[in-house]
Amino acid sequence: MTTRTAVITGASSGIGAATARRLAAAGFRVILAARRKERVDALAAELTEAGHEAEAYVLDVTDRAAVESFAAAVDRCDVLVNNAGGAIGAEPVATADPADWRAMYEVNVVGVLQVTQALLPALTASGDGTIVVLSSTAGHVAYEGGGGYVAAKHGAHAIAATLRLELCGEPVRVIEIAPGMVRTDEFAVNRYRGDEAKAAAVYDGVAEPLTADDVADTVEWAVTRPSHVNIDMMVIRPRAQAAQHKVHRER
Repeated sequence: MTTRTAVITGASSGIGAATARRLAAAGFRVILAARRKERVDALAAELTEAGHEAEAYVLDVTDRAAVESFAAAVDRCDVLVNNAGGAIGAEPVATADPADWRAMYEVNVVGVLQVTQALLPALTASGDGTIVVLSSTAGHVAYEGGGGYVAAKHGAHAIAATLRLELCGEPVRVIEIAPGMVRTDEFAVNRYRGDEAKAAAVYDGVAEPLTADDVADTVEWAVTRPSHVNIDMMVIRPRAQAAQHKVHRER
């Protein structure tokens, strides 16, 4: 029996790396794609040493030519996890830098589009393909200071919803996972341009925000359901977060 292959973008850290570890442990051959060669190579080596099948590729999902070359090098794809993304800045709409908005749109929306387009033939040819889009609760509910990220993640949500309609009747499932508050090593720090104090304040008083592995657990569960079962969308938040604007903080 051929080992099922999962391609994970943004696999060098956070949710992407956690998902790679989870799927490798579940028996998938994992193809790890990310911009940072040293990090993605190290993860592939870690997984290989643990007895799993793992390959690393350097990839910028916003580079169309690079995405096409990557897809041509991938011999099989049963599962695609579109995880590459991120947020830049927390300025209000009135003063936000359009360059930040463009950068977020490119990676969160155009990146998902390009990788999905490039690997869709392989996913269809597998006879039982699964596409996962890692969006965010920001893709469903707006919040102050999040305009650019909210807009981009609404775009990612739109891709998943539209693709599911367009692929109806094809042997490919489309799953959207929308995490709420997740604490990883890099997300908030990158958003606040390296200001670790501001990044830490996001989680101030929250006893147990989600971890990258919590989200990876839901991805593994969703992609390993029986082939006829499609998890259209899953929202995952920590217990302390009832909504975007409602978070319990211990003082």
